Amino acid sequence: MTLDHRLIDLLVCPVCKGPLEMARDEQSRPVELVCPADRLAFPIRDGIPVMLENEARSVDGPSAR
Repeated sequence: MTLDHRLIDLLVCPVCKGPLEMARDEQSRPVELVCPADRLAFPIRDGIPVMLENEARSVDGPSAR
């Protein structure tokens, strides 16, 4: 299953309502959506972003990637 990038552009962080950035793996596959402001990464499972705060992981450092 692939992501519809037009819909991804409409998603915002569920915590701060800020913009999200796509994080990709070594093969350029989308793996998570990152909120640089909150430093949270929301996983993408089976092509579906899981936009739940309790499913997010903390990201270290000022960069979202």
